[in-house]
Amino acid sequence: MPKFFSTCLFAALLLLQGCSHLTPETYAPKLGQMGKDVMWLPTRDELVTQLLKAAGVTADDELVDLGAGDGKIPIAAAAQFGARAWGIEYNKDLAALAQRNAQRAGVADRVRIVHGDIFQEDFSKATVVTMYLLEELNAQLRPTILAMRPGTRVLSNTFSMGDWEPDQVIRAGSNTGYFWTVPALVQGQWTVQGLGTGKPAALSLAQKHQRLGGSLNLDGQVQTLLGARMDGADLHFSFVNAEGQLKSVKAQVNGPTLEGEVTGPYGMVELPPEVVKISGRRLSD
Repeated sequence: MPKFFSTCLFAALLLLQGCSHLTPETYAPKLGQMGKDVMWLPTRDELVTQLLKAAGVTADDELVDLGAGDGKIPIAAAAQFGARAWGIEYNKDLAALAQRNAQRAGVADRVRIVHGDIFQEDFSKATVVTMYLLEELNAQLRPTILAMRPGTRVLSNTFSMGDWEPDQVIRAGSNTGYFWTVPALVQGQWTVQGLGTGKPAALSLAQKHQRLGGSLNLDGQVQTLLGARMDGADLHFSFVNAEGQLKSVKAQVNGPTLEGEVTGPYGMVELPPEVVKISGRRLSD
């Protein structure tokens, strides 16, 4: 083979090899391009920041972004708030781009992007979940998210969770996001020590996500709970004691047990309200 031809062939092979590396590096997603279930549209920077602030993201958090796209949200969580973050992205080119973006942003030690399916990957250990999906996809994911650890924070761009009422609606210009906290499951019958002067109180709770209703049988008197709600694993409600004083309860629920305190009354009182410790256990669902 002539030397000139060999040199040209070698140069051509080098050029082809260079192009094979160049294509992924120059990959640029197009607004509105279709993926497995949704089209790609990035969350605006100002909304990203407002969402992460609403969730109180810190360096102690592990954030997962469902449908990570170019990695904007995991990168922001790491760069602005110090969190460990990862994303799940079905499009392998977008996933690779997102990982390169994390490298360029200097947060590759705290951000990883998985090429995978949000319905197959296990993200149960995350403390913060973010997403920009469609309403029907949120509905499919909702049972999985509600089964996560109580107190897990959930953020969504534009699309809600059906009848799971958001804890907060976040607005940034013309953009809207939603924030939820996964509640502990407390529906059922409980017995609680420390609420009254006699035998343990009987607490009956009905639940729809973080909203609660119910009644309290205290010293033989039944009354409707006031302001009952869940904030993650924290149970809140108020009641009126035998002296007609309004008392407030905050208790942390841990599976079939709870522990907390009751305080009050508030307002024009001579002494600070006494804090009484309470404990309880679930009798039935």
